[in-house]
Amino acid sequence: MSAEDVLLLTAEDVRKLLTMDECIAAVERAFRLYGEGKACPPAVLSMHAPNGTFHVKSGMLSLSRPYFAAKVNGNFPDNRTRFGLPTIQGMIVLCDAERGIPLAVMDSREITSLRTGAATAVAARYLARPDSHIATICGCGEQGRVQLKMLARVSRLQAVFAHDLDQGRAAAFAEELSEDLGISVTRTADLSSAVRQSDICVTCTTSRRPLLNANDVLPGAFIAAVGADNPEKQELHPDLMAKSKVVADTLDQCAAMGDLHHALEAGAVSRAEIFAELGEVVAGKKPGRESDAEIIVFDSTGMALQDVAAAAVVYENFTRAGGHSAIRALGEVAS
Repeated sequence: MSAEDVLLLTAEDVRKLLTMDECIAAVERAFRLYGEGKACPPAVLSMHAPNGTFHVKSGMLSLSRPYFAAKVNGNFPDNRTRFGLPTIQGMIVLCDAERGIPLAVMDSREITSLRTGAATAVAARYLARPDSHIATICGCGEQGRVQLKMLARVSRLQAVFAHDLDQGRAAAFAEELSEDLGISVTRTADLSSAVRQSDICVTCTTSRRPLLNANDVLPGAFIAAVGADNPEKQELHPDLMAKSKVVADTLDQCAAMGDLHHALEAGAVSRAEIFAELGEVVAGKKPGRESDAEIIVFDSTGMALQDVAAAAVVYENFTRAGGHSAIRALGEVAS
């Protein structure tokens, strides 16, 4: 490949070039570098469209070489029902951050999905109780599937509750993931009851109203709130945020668009009361879980450095394995 070549990688290419374990490791490294002060704060721009939102997220990391990545995502929650299209669609541009050379343009859906699940897995390593065995997944779409598969790689799950407003989708989720993971996954229509029995709960929906309040969560729980990626979305009631130790992926971003945004607006918490950013915990600057009784909320709005780290793995795996012929070979092995 010459310096002028720019790779174009499809979603299928990305799936073959980035494993879940690689993504978890890359995302953990990104949070650690950020927590150590070795990465510039990422930038985000959001613009609303009539039926959704466009996000532009960018960041830089010094890995095997300096990388810059910018991701443009459209997030349109009604796409599946209206057009049969994915909720999230977009592209990532990966560049050499030392010379400014564009290296690759790749489909963002797979990276966004994997790095979001990986962030939950990293947070669970540091913030969930080590003996966590029961989980609830609220939102049984593709992101819910990735969230559970990622959690299963870092936690010894024995039972899972699956909740979705669409009970048919929850039933399909339960059947599929029970078989894939070899654990009991049960559909439930009663979210509160499921969460009160769970050590871990992940909310990954497009909700614009609170799904969980303080009375739904027992001491010792770890909650990953993943869905609120714009100021209109909300999954956790401010009273639950006030009751919990809150760890943000990035404080400024969560204050602008996450569940923290709603808790701040309601006056339930102040920025000074937020315990940490996840990078500070991963870097060892602040402790993770300090007791079996504390409720910990991870407010996950999606940090651009996760995209940089994951995209860099995709690019390096492509170049290391010999390019498109290697992708075809990987596809033949997978089939």
